[in-house]
Amino acid sequence: MPFKHTNKLTSVHRIITVSIIFFFSSVCYAQISSPNASAFRYTQYPSSPHLKHPVFIFCNISGNVKGSLEAESPGGSGPFSFTWHRWNVNENDFNIFVKTETGVYTSSLDSLDEGGYRVHITDAGGYDTSLVAWIHLDKPYAKAFLKNYTCDYVALGGEAAIDTFYYYDPVDTSGIMLPNKLAFLWSSTPESVIPYPSLELNPVTYNPPLEDVIYKLQVTDSFMCTSESSFPYTSIHVKADFSVNPLQGEAPLEVIVTDKSIRGLNYTWKFGDDSVSNEKNPLPHIYYRPGEYQITLIVESENLCIDSLKSEKIIVDPSELSIPNVFTPDGDGINDYFIVQEKSLRSLSIEIYSRSGMMVYSFYGEGQRLAEWQGWDGCINRTSVKAVPGIYFYIIRAIGWDEKIYQGKEYRGFFYLYR
Repeated sequence: MPFKHTNKLTSVHRIITVSIIFFFSSVCYAQISSPNASAFRYTQYPSSPHLKHPVFIFCNISGNVKGSLEAESPGGSGPFSFTWHRWNVNENDFNIFVKTETGVYTSSLDSLDEGGYRVHITDAGGYDTSLVAWIHLDKPYAKAFLKNYTCDYVALGGEAAIDTFYYYDPVDTSGIMLPNKLAFLWSSTPESVIPYPSLELNPVTYNPPLEDVIYKLQVTDSFMCTSESSFPYTSIHVKADFSVNPLQGEAPLEVIVTDKSIRGLNYTWKFGDDSVSNEKNPLPHIYYRPGEYQITLIVESENLCIDSLKSEKIIVDPSELSIPNVFTPDGDGINDYFIVQEKSLRSLSIEIYSRSGMMVYSFYGEGQRLAEWQGWDGCINRTSVKAVPGIYFYIIRAIGWDEKIYQGKEYRGFFYLYR
């Protein structure tokens, strides 16, 4: 049976637990060793189960690695003669002469090609023995490529292969394949989402990278020999992103949106109140009516990829009006003003009267004037004359931004002024 050495493509769907591999500075068995080998295994001959020859594995990712062997006699008394032959795949025998060394105690071979080697050892006293070893120049195969991509996904393509090696039974010369399995792993730099990177040889990600990356496929076999393949990917993908501040407040509520989108070219902002903007950075938006709103952003890239995002709920507080029943304008900084507690009011009118019916204070405001109103300071009609302590009466009228009207008897009452 001829020697067969092929790269066999395989599709692997689970991580292979790699067999434990022993690494030694000098791996040896029966006085034949290989100091530079990456790993070794033993032969399993069907015709001779008791016979164990070492198979030395060299990781040959570059394609330029060669094997090496060293031999010393397991018996006899030196010096010795060492005659090396290589396995002939055409004649199924160790009959390709390599070299002979005489009058030495050890012998070595360097720059060896893949295959089997036998050394015949003799001495002057009649000692005669042979040692056999096999050399495997292991080169797993990896190929990574871009299979397809759209605005929504990236499909990766991969090929992975083990490097098969055959040694030969010394009795029936049948070829025996050295067991080997592989595992693979996809990754990217910078890191991005790759579903099932060690299970799917052709993974598809629907979370495509938003920045340029380098995709890499790493293939590792049972002998811990590793091959890698990579390719650059230029992102075309778009992401809609923005922040909103604030998310809650009274009407009129001014909201600032800050664009954080990636690769956006065309913008559509929908503010949830029939307002639309196509600016990349729109002006602050004002919500006048109390209620709940959401902002929707739709972005389109130069490559016509589209993405959208909705904000958290924006809450514009309903109108409220709360009237105090006492205040103390004594200048201590605590409760020095008679002011109604209000939210989301569009307009407010207030009139204050003494017990005798004299108006001592009035105010009407809306918009900015209402926002800046600080209340009654206890002085009569904005003069320096201070109102005397006692009971005072009020009449309040107000309209909320939600069109709620505050008027009537529940907004007529009295309060106490203390000094």
